[in-house]
Amino acid sequence: MGIQVAAALLAAALMVQAQQADPVPEEKKPDEEKHFTVEPGTRIPLNLINSVSTKSASEGDRVYLETAFPVVLDGKIVIPPGSYVAGTITQVKRPGRVKGKGELFLRFDSLTLPNGVTRDFRARISGLDGRSNEALDRDEGKVQSEGNKTGDARTVGETAATGTWVGTVAGAAAGRPGLGAGAGAAAGAAAGLVGVMLSRGPDAMLAKGSTIEMVLDRRLHYNEKELDFSNGMKRVTPDNSAPPPSKKASGLPGIGRRTGPPFP
Repeated sequence: MGIQVAAALLAAALMVQAQQADPVPEEKKPDEEKHFTVEPGTRIPLNLINSVSTKSASEGDRVYLETAFPVVLDGKIVIPPGSYVAGTITQVKRPGRVKGKGELFLRFDSLTLPNGVTRDFRARISGLDGRSNEALDRDEGKVQSEGNKTGDARTVGETAATGTWVGTVAGAAAGRPGLGAGAGAAAGAAAGLVGVMLSRGPDAMLAKGSTIEMVLDRRLHYNEKELDFSNGMKRVTPDNSAPPPSKKASGLPGIGRRTGPPFP
């Protein structure tokens, strides 16, 4: 009996040793899908597709842009160049006739990747093109036109100079050139001031093709499948360099040539 127990214990020990030496391989789990998060505060440069101006814009007008530089996370392009961004004009203020500047408030609403994946979000302007004359209030996302004090002073000065010349000529004809010059200058300055008061200052404008920068106010989440751009949308770039067709060479009836009988 003791020999049988000893044999059983030896066999059990050998089995445990074999299991430790050659563990049974575990089943491989499928790779978990990666997720990518674009954090708030991320700055993305955009190119304007359409122009916006306080002269013609109204609240609720749409603004269309496209990304100009990729956003990369962990070596993966998350937002490629050419992704579409849509925005809305939320407030417009025309420049005043005597004082005040033109103001635009622009809100970004959605981002569409080249493969059609779309996210609604909120973002604001954080930077303007260096060529722009407009000023930006970064806290409010407000675009403001430049003032026109120099132009107003020039207008008054030019009309005063013209009035001086006219008054001098008229005064000389009447034998009193000095008095005529003074009266002409005063009249010209007054006319220039009236013109300034009746005219508006420069409008705030974001020109087509200019670059602005937006900063995200909330996270954008994507999974790896949503970042497959192998079958993305085909982009069609209009050829703006080709000249418009000549009316004379169009060959279309009624355009650039007569189709009826000659005049008698």
